[in-house]
Amino acid sequence: MPTRHLHIEGQVQGVGFRPFVYRLAHEMGIKGWVSNDVDGVHITAAGETVLLDEFCRRLVDEAPYCAVITHFSHTPLPEEAFSDFTIHPSRQAGQPRLLLTPDLGLCDKCRRELQEGGNRRFHYAFTTCTFCGPRYSIMRKLPYDREHTTMEFFDMCPDCRQEYTNPLDRRYFSQTNSCPACAVHLQLLDSEGHSLGLDPEDIISRAGDLLLEGRILAVKGIGGYLLVTDTTNRSAIQTLRERKHRPSKPFALLYPDIETLAGDVILSPHEREAFLSMESPILLLTLRGQPASGIQADLIAPHLSQIGAMRPYTPLFEWLSLQFRRPLIATSGNISGSPIYYDDQDALANLAPLADFFITNDRAIATPQDDSVVRFTPEAGQRIVIRRSRGYAPTFIGSSLDGHADSLLAMGADMKSTFSLLHQGNVYVSQYLGDLDNFDTQRQYKHTLTHLRDMLQAQPRQVLVDLHPRYFSTLAGEEIAQKLSVPIMGIQHHQAHFAAVLAENDLLETRQPVLGVIWDGTGWGADNNIWGGEFFLYSRHTMKRVAHLSYFPHLLGDKMSKEPRLSALALAGRHPEALRRLRPAFDEKEWNIYLKMLALEPALYTSSAGRLFDAVAALLGVQTVSSFEGEAAMRLETLANDYYQHKGLMKTPYRFYRNHSFDLQLLVSDILEDLRRGKSAGFVAARFHWSLAKNLQELCDHLGVQRLAFSGGVFQNALLTDLIIRELGATHQLFFHKQLSPNDECVSFGQLAYAICRDAKFCVSTTNQKNHYHVSGYSG
Repeated sequence: MPTRHLHIEGQVQGVGFRPFVYRLAHEMGIKGWVSNDVDGVHITAAGETVLLDEFCRRLVDEAPYCAVITHFSHTPLPEEAFSDFTIHPSRQAGQPRLLLTPDLGLCDKCRRELQEGGNRRFHYAFTTCTFCGPRYSIMRKLPYDREHTTMEFFDMCPDCRQEYTNPLDRRYFSQTNSCPACAVHLQLLDSEGHSLGLDPEDIISRAGDLLLEGRILAVKGIGGYLLVTDTTNRSAIQTLRERKHRPSKPFALLYPDIETLAGDVILSPHEREAFLSMESPILLLTLRGQPASGIQADLIAPHLSQIGAMRPYTPLFEWLSLQFRRPLIATSGNISGSPIYYDDQDALANLAPLADFFITNDRAIATPQDDSVVRFTPEAGQRIVIRRSRGYAPTFIGSSLDGHADSLLAMGADMKSTFSLLHQGNVYVSQYLGDLDNFDTQRQYKHTLTHLRDMLQAQPRQVLVDLHPRYFSTLAGEEIAQKLSVPIMGIQHHQAHFAAVLAENDLLETRQPVLGVIWDGTGWGADNNIWGGEFFLYSRHTMKRVAHLSYFPHLLGDKMSKEPRLSALALAGRHPEALRRLRPAFDEKEWNIYLKMLALEPALYTSSAGRLFDAVAALLGVQTVSSFEGEAAMRLETLANDYYQHKGLMKTPYRFYRNHSFDLQLLVSDILEDLRRGKSAGFVAARFHWSLAKNLQELCDHLGVQRLAFSGGVFQNALLTDLIIRELGATHQLFFHKQLSPNDECVSFGQLAYAICRDAKFCVSTTNQKNHYHVSGYSG
């Protein structure tokens, strides 16, 4: 019979693709075989030509829900006779060239089985099937087969083996298959590591009792440990804050079902869909006035009108939620500033001061991951990724870099760190790895990078780094480049941001000009100042800095980003009214020292939009010293949003775009005048947000551009994003990030995009003592 070889690439391993192919072939009478390989799925199919054509079409159209096909090729083979269609063992020859499937949340069928009395997986805390469960977090090598994962040491019982080999069972070839007879074992420990029980029913029952008593549990999830406690117990929440040294940063919540969630928050259709999705991210959702479940919102998310909520994405969390029957705090199991703990011994050693008890298991985690965080703007429904991790990483599909033959490693930035890898035509963007000023985070960054490179056998021909010479990511990149004897390229931070959003929206080859609005906290500029309020014009592979927020002094390094009062002093220090308002935020000694510093010529200036938000927050008395990154901006957004909800837009914005530049001193003068006239802090906060959109419109008019792309951490602000869409959306084309966060998580991907589309017109060469850099500057 006519015979073809089919090669399917993409996210096609760990998603039930081989069982799907097997069942489809049997349904259609196709003979041959299917197998995993290091470069995807291979099929040899024999049948009538018309049937083979239909088989190929249905393979694409009816692929499993979590499968993503990026390439499909078929070539004729010499006619061959097969008696049946079978699944062949995986092949492992050659260099891996496939996308890695992220961890998948609990599917509806497994969720039901967990609750069905009489089902052999009733109350089994690790039930999975072909369509759900851990994937990336348990992979040790490729291709994706049980013996290449941390499930290798769990032998299947006869019943599980029968499911595994039954083509009609949804656990056919499920690499994570197990049941109570061949179980992943649950264990309850006290804070000193003493075992308190191994029986799962007893463990979950006791866990429910402990939570009712106000105890804090460290529970091992897919990507690491979470700290869990009762959302309705004020004492328990306050104890967790004190132990974690986390006075005000919001906690994420685990909701047992969408009905309970809907009693506490206002849910849009987009948010409802995301909550029920397989990815199960944490969603930032607007609280109702009186949450029905009794959660202590003022302690969970102080001074904010939103909470972060997610659905139980593992059978263990589902079971625990059903047992407790109310929302639970489920925050990352770490010490403030450190990465999530995933190794059992490390978790016990480091989380014992925080947790009263541990619920652990004997399935190892190969790659740690935090929970992903997503929000939607309330008016336009624009999706904003705050943290891209479990459920999404490391595969990145659908950018203009797909299929590019180069091999590049991008090290990213130090805040909100990620790395990205272009390998064999595929793009990989790591999960969020944290801030690299912490030693444990540095170690985890290196571990994750080495693990991914080893799995893919990747040998990059060039390493890409941030221009900042002291970033850990830059130094680590230098080390790798020296070890591999490959060149290194330094790329300006905000140009990487711009390149990332361009590449996500397939704009790298555009000939029409695009204005890049890149607003964030900090990035080393090509003029040796701290950039952060940048405007670039891009077309025909040329990127030019055309404007920026006016410079103001950058004081005391990283201390400035942690103390909004310093941003206000630096920005508004020449205004007597500002000094009067800020004076109570400093003691006598501080005040005298900082005023003397302001009188001197600053060593550095900044154009940072992030520091602008901090400054306005401090001038309004909203926040003078922050306990976590972004706190002042979040509170300022909340204040402005509350004003808009009750009062709507005001008549006129602050106008500070004059003579083709953004003069922040004009903005400060107008804000102080409003305060002098007795305008409320909410009014000023709302007017400030709206004015950013309106002044941006004036720049567009001046430049004559119709297309804008936005990146930088400031655009995590849902209100600002909605206002920009409201003011410019009808007359301009607006491009935002789709899969990536606008914060510094996108920088590594942007470094890849920049390197691929770089042009001699905006690149200059310089030399570093350790390596020869090709360093991006800007023309003009």
